[in-house]
Amino acid sequence: MTSNPSPESCAGPTVCVALTGASGIQYGLRLIECLVKADACVYVLMTKAARICMGMDTDIPVPARTRDVQVEFSERYGARPGQLLAFGQEEWTAPIASGSGAPDAMVVCPCTTGTLAALAAGTCTNLLERGADVVLKENRRLIVMPREMPFSAIHLENMLRLSRAGAVIMPPNPAFYQHPESVDDIIDFVVARVLDQLHVKQTLMPRWGIDEADPTESTPPR
Repeated sequence: MTSNPSPESCAGPTVCVALTGASGIQYGLRLIECLVKADACVYVLMTKAARICMGMDTDIPVPARTRDVQVEFSERYGARPGQLLAFGQEEWTAPIASGSGAPDAMVVCPCTTGTLAALAAGTCTNLLERGADVVLKENRRLIVMPREMPFSAIHLENMLRLSRAGAVIMPPNPAFYQHPESVDDIIDFVVARVLDQLHVKQTLMPRWGIDEADPTESTPPR
């Protein structure tokens, strides 16, 4: 595997993107693409179930090994050498397994209800769960994007527990006031909201009442 990048080597933040086995992997893939373009350092975690969903939901070649994930995604999204790293679920020497190597943020996108439950319980049985636990304990930003409907009381209680622990719960719910013309437009709306949460500049979607405002008028303070 490529040596770990130094956060100073990227202009943007260091963000871990975890892909799990829920339908909607397109959100996570688009997020990775946008983070690379924003010159963020990107760590990728991909479960076995996510690989299955990737084969079902997209026409992108499904990487069989962690090394293949790193090569495929780096080439596909134009990452600089060392900018995008992929880690296996049992790779306990990965930086995200320790508070001293915690990323600035972690996004679980999409998040299965099983992963949601594990994160809420703090089980730490694999690198994804441990990485999320580290991000929370280090007071970094954890964004969890559960992709399920309807939600049961158990799902809602797990989301509430994570929210109380400091996580941001963002089900990938698109809006339609921007009149999307394609599936890509719907995906971009959701990804734009995630990038806003990460404080990463994005041009995928205008902000309500700001980006489309009269340029002669001053922007009110937030």
